[in-house]
Amino acid sequence: MKPMRSVLFVPGHRGTWVEKALAAGADGVILDLEDSVPADLKDEARTEVARSIARLHEAGSLAGVYVRVNALDTGIAGDDIAAVVVPGLRGLSLPKTYGAEDIVRFDALVTHFELKNGVEPGSVEFICNLETAEAYANCEAMATASPRVATLFAGTARDADVSRSIGFQFTPEGLETLYLRSRAVLAARAAGLEFPLVGVWQDLSDPDGARRFSEQNRELGFRGQVLIHPSHIAVANEVFSPSTFEVEFYEGMITAFEKAEAAGAAAVLYEGMHVDYAHIKTAREVLAYSRLLAERTDAAAS
Repeated sequence: MKPMRSVLFVPGHRGTWVEKALAAGADGVILDLEDSVPADLKDEARTEVARSIARLHEAGSLAGVYVRVNALDTGIAGDDIAAVVVPGLRGLSLPKTYGAEDIVRFDALVTHFELKNGVEPGSVEFICNLETAEAYANCEAMATASPRVATLFAGTARDADVSRSIGFQFTPEGLETLYLRSRAVLAARAAGLEFPLVGVWQDLSDPDGARRFSEQNRELGFRGQVLIHPSHIAVANEVFSPSTFEVEFYEGMITAFEKAEAAGAAAVLYEGMHVDYAHIKTAREVLAYSRLLAERTDAAAS
C-alpha cells in the first residue's frame, strides 16, 4: 500500500466531487456506495463510480482510488464489486466486517470479477474497516486473512456503527476508544501493514479538535486519516507528515552519530539524548518516509 495521509469520503453518486477532493490535496479518495448513497440511487452510483475511476485512470492520477462497497449481509456487495472492479481501482473499503471469514468472502468475489473485468489478478487491495465489536475483537486475524489486506481502518466515529456496536460514549479526548485504536495499530504493524488509518472527526465546527484528533493519532502510530470534509485535508497532510523540525532533528542525529562512529564509538549524546544504532534506524526511516512523501507531491504537481 502507498502511504496516504488524507483519504476523503466522496458520495459515489456525486461524480463531480472527486476532482474537487483531489484538487484540495487529498492523497486518496473513498468513493462511497454505502451509507452516503440513498437506496434508490445505488445503481446510478455504481455507474458514476465506475466513470470516476476510469476518468482518473485515464488522467494518470497518482491518488489512491478506493470504493466503499455495501456490506456482505446486504446482498448487494456483489453488484457493487461487479461494477467497480475496473482498471484504475486501487482497492475496496470493506464495511461492517466481523472477522477473517468476511475478508475471505470479499477476496473470492474480487478474484472472480478481476478476471471477468480484465483487471490484473490480485491487484485490488483491501482497507478493512473496524466498525463492529467483532471486528475489533478479531482484527489480528483480519489483518492476515488475505494478501489483499493493505491496512486496517480504526473507525471511532460518534454515534455511528462502532459506537452503537460497542456501546461507548464519544468524547473529544478519545479515552473511550484509546484501547481500540491502539489495538488496531498493533494488529496492523504486527501483520506488516505499515500505514494504519483512523477516523473520522465529525465536528466541522471544531477545527482545533480536528487537529488534536490528528495529532493524538499520529502519536499512537497511525499514518493517515479518513476524512468526511475537505476542510480537514490540509491539517491531516501536515500532521501525518514529518515536520521540518523532525527532519532537521534526525538529520543532525545521523550526522552526530556518524562522526562518533568514525571515531570508534557506537553511541553518542545528542541533544541530551543517548543515541545508538537503534535510534539511527528510526532516524533513517523517518527521513526516507519524508523523502517519499516529497517525491510523490512533486510528481503529482508535475
